[in-house]
Amino acid sequence: MAQAGIILKAVIPAAFILALVPMDASAKDTQFWNLTANTITSLQLSPPGKNEWGRNQTDNDNDHTVDHDERLKITGTEAGIYDVKFVDKRGRTCVVPNVQVKAGAIFSIDEKELKDCAK
Repeated sequence: MAQAGIILKAVIPAAFILALVPMDASAKDTQFWNLTANTITSLQLSPPGKNEWGRNQTDNDNDHTVDHDERLKITGTEAGIYDVKFVDKRGRTCVVPNVQVKAGAIFSIDEKELKDCAK
């Protein structure tokens, strides 16, 4: 009986801690980290040079935007090299070529990388 009490004392705190961990933000999710100066309202990926843009990944966010320094879960995309197109709240449409996306990792776009933007 004493052994059961010890196990119970270990299991209850562990279960409590696990209940507090959000399950939708797994460390194994592929994520985009917005290091641009503005909030992004649309983000799409295409095989390099193909202009075959996938679904709007900002639909994965509760407010359908990605603020500066916010991370966005990327879904339905395999690891590989992609062109990334986004639209921000200023109205800029930017394409960043040849971005490496790794499964379960974070990729980012920094304001300094933006060379192909139109308004």
